[in-house]
This record gives sequence, structure tokens and C-alpha cells, in this order.
Amino acid sequence: MSDNITVAGVSVDTRHWIGGRRVASAGTFTDHSPIDGSALGEIARGGPDEAEAAVAAARDAFPGWAATPRAERARILHAVADGVEKRIEELAIVETTDNGALLRSHRRGVMPRVAHNFRFFADWLLRLDHEDFETRGHTNHVSWDPAGPCVLITPWNAPLMLATWKVAPALAAGNTVVLKPAEWSPLTASLLADIAAEAGLPAGVLNVVQGYGSEIGDALTSHPDVRRVSFTGSVPTARRIAESAAANLTPLSLELGGKSPLLVFADADLDLAVDLAVEQYDNAGQVCLAATRLLVEEPVAEEFTRRFTEKASALRQGDPRDEGTDIGPNIHPRQLEKIDGFVQRALAAGARAVIGGHRTDGQYYAPTLLTDVAQDSEIVQEEVFGPVLTLQTFAGEDEAVRLANDTRFGLAATVATGDRERAERVTARLVAGTVWVNCFFVRDLQAPFGGSRQSGVGREGGTWSFDFYCDLKNTVTAPKGWDQDHG
Repeated sequence: MSDNITVAGVSVDTRHWIGGRRVASAGTFTDHSPIDGSALGEIARGGPDEAEAAVAAARDAFPGWAATPRAERARILHAVADGVEKRIEELAIVETTDNGALLRSHRRGVMPRVAHNFRFFADWLLRLDHEDFETRGHTNHVSWDPAGPCVLITPWNAPLMLATWKVAPALAAGNTVVLKPAEWSPLTASLLADIAAEAGLPAGVLNVVQGYGSEIGDALTSHPDVRRVSFTGSVPTARRIAESAAANLTPLSLELGGKSPLLVFADADLDLAVDLAVEQYDNAGQVCLAATRLLVEEPVAEEFTRRFTEKASALRQGDPRDEGTDIGPNIHPRQLEKIDGFVQRALAAGARAVIGGHRTDGQYYAPTLLTDVAQDSEIVQEEVFGPVLTLQTFAGEDEAVRLANDTRFGLAATVATGDRERAERVTARLVAGTVWVNCFFVRDLQAPFGGSRQSGVGREGGTWSFDFYCDLKNTVTAPKGWDQDHG
């Protein structure tokens, strides 16, 4: 097979990136575009051998990179960001073709955020210091020591942005990385390897290996030389990773599923609330943070539903490369089957589709709103990860909070209210890693991010990222005992 494929005029190497060079595999897998189902090319399919080679490369490169001064690490990460910015258009069209998300979003938001991820953690590294403190005359000095090789396993819904959300702090901390992108959207990770090499990142510091989940994942997460594992994806896969990493007690960071609520109170700006609700169809509903459970206070439920239906029905679904498209395709035929299965079972159980409730052409699913759903039903309790929302009503704050918290997840929540005191009361009672009030998806990299309950383990962002990707050391020094001749 050819080592390169051309995607929308952009050449992408389909081999692994290990130890600063391209490495082929005996086997391959076919990467398809969700836009029209066309085959984009054959991708190197890694297994235990490639996993071993990548971890060995990361292990060998670690001492040199860990010893690299902070300022030099930061300089190289800024150079990576420069490379991303020079190739935003190429990265955007490749990722849109590969995973089906809107091209306009990739151009204007996602790819600039990729560059920002590198710049932010490069700058944060240079300010990462803890003030020394005294204990009975002894000085305590806290340092963040690089941990070692890190395995980063990333999802398909925002491939490059979520990969660099992990890669950037891991590299800034002085670690080396083995990145395993999702097999349904592997292409921009390969381009990232090229960009990092051009920026001067030493060989072996960033390695990219491709392949199907357990075929290569188990060998990576169970490897005794791996010091950190970070994963974004489903709860069942996280359980498998945790079992694999347990033998070596490898620390884990897990960002998992969500079934987040949007609470709309009667005193809310209803137009704002409707806008927030319709925004949950972003990326064809393939967003872990999406508030897929609309909880609306009874006095405004009818009017909210009317306005929502009108606005959601005007969304344009189609080719994500078109500027006017609002909703693109779902990632894979298997995911489409999963989405439709959830909806059809809900309808059979008595739910009513206010809008949608069916597939359209190809890998597209109509934006759907289901009502008449029971709190303990599958459609309310389980993550669909598609353009499917449910609507329930509540009579007051206590019921709203009870319904909002009544799932096994706790990733995020959104509250729409015109009463500041109510917002404070309600948010204090919600189980969620992130709560938005009268807004959605406002993310600052210095804030902690992660989930509660089965939505995850740990927090990342700002100093929290370095706490995970480093071994924190406290050095306690006595005030006397020095050799006076040497100061």
C-alpha cells in the first residue's frame, strides 16, 4: 500500500510515528469518511509490537526531555502552536472529512483552540511554582517532577483538540507521550506528528500509534514502563483500561460519559434558554458535555417547547463542508445504529417524538426531541451520543435538582434562571464537574475539568494537569547542618 493518502488535497502519512520516524505495520484498517461513507485510505494497524516499540522510544527519550529546561520546553511547544496555526486550513478540512464535524467550526474555533492548548500549557509551565513555606524553622519546597512515559487514548468526536488537551500538558511537564487516536478518526494525529517534528520536538518525545482498541490498547495501558494513562471515552472501555493499569498501579485520568441536564426555570430568559437547548445538537449531538436532558419548569414548558420546536426545525442538516450546514453526519454506521436503537426503544415504550425520531440519508440522524419519558427509562439514564434530547417538567427547585442528579453520571449541568440567588442555591446542590449558568461550553484552560460519579476520575486544566502529569515532591531542608566552608 502507499504510505500516504490525499484527503481534500492534503497528504497524510498513514504509518505510525515512533521514535522520530515512520513505521509501517503488517496489517491495516480502512478509514471511511462519515460524510458519504467513502474510503479515505488504509491505515497502519498496530498491535503489541508497535506498542512495545512506542513505549521503548518514549522511555529512551524521557531522560533528555525531562532534563530540558522549562524555558526550552516552552519554546518548542510554542513552535508547535506556530505550526498548527500555519496549517489550520489543512487540519480543518482533514478533520471534517475524517469525522464529519462542521468545517466552519474547525476553521474558526477548534483548530485555533488546538494551538491555544500548546501555548497555554507552555506559558503555565513557566509560572508553575509553589511558594516555599516554613515548618518549625525548616523550609518546605514543592516541585513538579516529570513522571515518565504517558499513554494518551483519545476519542473521535473532537480528535485533535482533545488529543492536544492531553498532549500539551504532558509534554510541558517534561514527560514523553504515546498517543493512540481513535480508529474512526486517526488522520489529524498523524499530521500533528509532522508538525511537532518540524517544530524541533526531539525524536521519541511524541509517538503516535494507530489501531483498534484492545489490539494495541491493552499492551499500552498494561506496560510497566508507562507512568500515566489518560483516557477520554466510554465507561466500559474505562473499566477495561483501569483493570489493565491496575497491575502496575499506573495513575489514571478518565474523562467519561455524560447525561447532563439543562434546568430551565420559569424566571429564565426563555429565548436564551431555547438557544442553549438547541445548541445541544452541536456536532450532531456527539459532545460528552451536551445537556441532553431538558428539565423545564411547568408554567413555561408549553411555550418553551413551542419556541424550541420552531428553532430546532430550522436547523439545516447536510454536508459539513458547506458554510450553511448546522448539523453534519454521525461518525460511523455502528454509532448510527446505536442512536436509532435508543430512539426506537423509547418510542416503543411510549415516548413521543416532538421532532425527529428517525434517520435521514446516509449517516445522518434527524435532530430529535422526545417527551413523555420516564425518569428511570433507558433514554433518560443512558448516554446516546447523538442528536437526541429528552424533555421533562418539574414543579420546583427540589424536584429539578432531584431529577438533574438522578443518573449515574455527573459531568456537567446547565442552569437557566433570572434569579441570582436561585442559581447559587441550585448549583450548590448539583452533582457535576462543570456547571454553566445562563451560558454553555465556556471553557477556560486554567479551570479544573472532569466528571463526578461515573463521568470520570480526576481533574485536568491549569495546575491540576501538572498535578496529574507530574510526581509532586516536597523537599524539607533543616536550617543548620551545612558545611560552613561551602556556604
